[in-house]
Amino acid sequence: MEQDVLKTSLSGLERKMVVLINDHKNLKQEVNTLKTENSSLKQSLRQREDQLEGFRNQIKITKIVDNIHPEDESVSDLRKTVDDYIREIDKCIAHLSR
Repeated sequence: MEQDVLKTSLSGLERKMVVLINDHKNLKQEVNTLKTENSSLKQSLRQREDQLEGFRNQIKITKIVDNIHPEDESVSDLRKTVDDYIREIDKCIAHLSR
């Protein structure tokens, strides 16, 4: 009779162990999935921050160009050059966004 109680207790413990092991495996897999997602989100955030910094630089350059007076021919050449740089920066940002 005592052996039956021990066998029942042992069977219950074995079932609980199997459940715990399965829960552990599932949680471990979930942690790995979340780590991967976190890494991906961090990389995306870095790209967005870089893109934002590019936009800030573009705004600064645009303000500089707008403050240049067009009376002087060399100034208009400079304005054209800066506009070309802005277009090139835009292309780089678009390329990095892909």
